[in-house]
This record gives sequence, structure tokens and C-alpha cells, in this order.
Amino acid sequence: MRIVFFGSPEAALPSLAKLLEAGHAVALAITQPDRPFGRGKKLTPSPVKTFALDHGIPVSQPERIRKDPAALELLQSIRADIHVVVAYGQIIPAAITDLPAYRSINVHFSLLPRYRGASPVQAALLNGEKKTGVTIFRLNERMDEGDVLSMVGTAILPEENGGELETRLALIGADLLIDTLARIDSIVPVPQDHAAATSAPKIQKEDGKLAWATEAAVINRKVRAFTPRPSAFTFFKGQRLIILKGRALESTTAEDAPGRILAVAKDGLDVCCKDGTIYRIHSLQPESKTAMDAHAYSLNGRIKPGDLLG
Repeated sequence: MRIVFFGSPEAALPSLAKLLEAGHAVALAITQPDRPFGRGKKLTPSPVKTFALDHGIPVSQPERIRKDPAALELLQSIRADIHVVVAYGQIIPAAITDLPAYRSINVHFSLLPRYRGASPVQAALLNGEKKTGVTIFRLNERMDEGDVLSMVGTAILPEENGGELETRLALIGADLLIDTLARIDSIVPVPQDHAAATSAPKIQKEDGKLAWATEAAVINRKVRAFTPRPSAFTFFKGQRLIILKGRALESTTAEDAPGRILAVAKDGLDVCCKDGTIYRIHSLQPESKTAMDAHAYSLNGRIKPGDLLG
């Protein structure tokens, strides 16, 4: 098939690579404009742009595709059979989604109608889901509400974080995409049950702040969901500490202020949470430093029992 691919982050690359591997003709990649990145705020291309140019695929980067007549004209001239969208990052107008003969399909990292929106992977982890998956659906003018073409579920692994789960779903989604395209003439689209819908709105950096006055299990879900992006964090002596990994302990015998360091051991830092539950920090990243074991951070008296986080 002749395809225009819409995508931006690393998670979109498995689908784009699989399209090429399967022999589809990707005539154009549409991705987000280059953005400032890192301490030097250097303009950096999206992973999809880099991959596309490396494979000889033309690239277009509309600032706002909804209000860009040149983008529509370009797509009209390409005359694609179908548009494939994977984590593009902009709302695409109907004039574009309805343009090809097979219209436009989206690879979404949840089992729709659950977790419609920009952060389905994080939302599933935050809510303690045991299962998630990938849905391929036909785009319409509403957020993730189009008819479903195919779907596959997968268990969420016990210690899996957001980055690990997204990587795995991206690979699952790429395989499902190729299978869906191969069967697209025989697939009967299935309307979503809108009454069962839940949302996964875009996550902001400050949403990662840990509230120690919640149960340790809730803290653990947030650390997993927000690792590696946008990160879960707390403060110690005025400096931000990114919490990379830990676990909720079964003990509920602690009686102290939430955020209090109860113990320092080789296995990590025990922190008091709501109702006496304990969260053990295994690894962390101090502000402007590299990641390290929590015990290594405690050496030389950097942090000790009795200190307070938050």
C-alpha cells in the first residue's frame, strides 16, 4: 500500500520500520517540528524524522497541521491509500484523515475505550491495571473514539515501568499494524462502547511530584508510571530527587510523619507513607547528578534516618 506515516517519538519507530519491512511504500513521514532539547536547548529532530531521512523517506513538519493548507495540498498530491498514525502529537483534521481511500488509522497503546488520550501507558500503571494492550482504530474528529479494526491484550509485568511497557507495546502494535493492513478489506469496524470510556490526559512534568501522605502502593505505581518520563520526584534539602525504582513493603507498622526516612540499608531507603506503610527507594537521581543506588546516595551522611523528604 502507498502510505503516509504520522508519528514523532521513539515509540512510533517499530511501526514505521515494520511497514518498510513488509514492503509497503511510505511516501511521506509527517512529524513534529524540531524542538529544543537538553541543557543547551539545541533544536533536535524527532526520532521519526531521523529514521525517515536515514531511509530516504521525505519529511514534512507542520507546526499546526489543523491550520496548514500547504500540508493538505501536499497530502492531496501524494494520493496515499491510507494514513497510519502512531503517537504523532497533534490533532489531525477530518479533511486529512478522510482523504485516502482507506482513510486514516491510529495505533493506540491501550484497550479502547479505556484510556483515551495522550498518556494511556502511564494511566494504566497509575491505576494499577493488570492488563493493557494495543488498539488499531479508524480516526474521526473526536479523540480516540473511532471504530475499532483490531485489538490485542497483554499482561503488565509486576515491576515494569512506563518506558519498558511502552517499548513492548510499540513492538506489539507494529506487528498488529501489519496484520491489520493485510486484512483490511475483510475487517468489519466495531463501534466503541462510549459508556465504558476512561481518559488518559496529557501528563505534565509537575504531575510527577510524590505525595508521601499516600499509601506506599500508590507511590510505587507513580514511580513506575513516570519512569523514565517525565519522572517521579521529591525534594530533599531544597534539591529535587528523581526516584527511579523502589517497592512498597508489606509492613504497615511504621508510625511517623509521611516522608520520614525510617532506615538506611544496602537495599535502599525506607520512607514512611500514609497509614504506616513503607516505600523502599532502591535507586534515585539527585539534581544535576547521575543515577545511583539509594544506599550509595546515603554514604558520607548525605541522607540518614530521621531526615524528611518532600
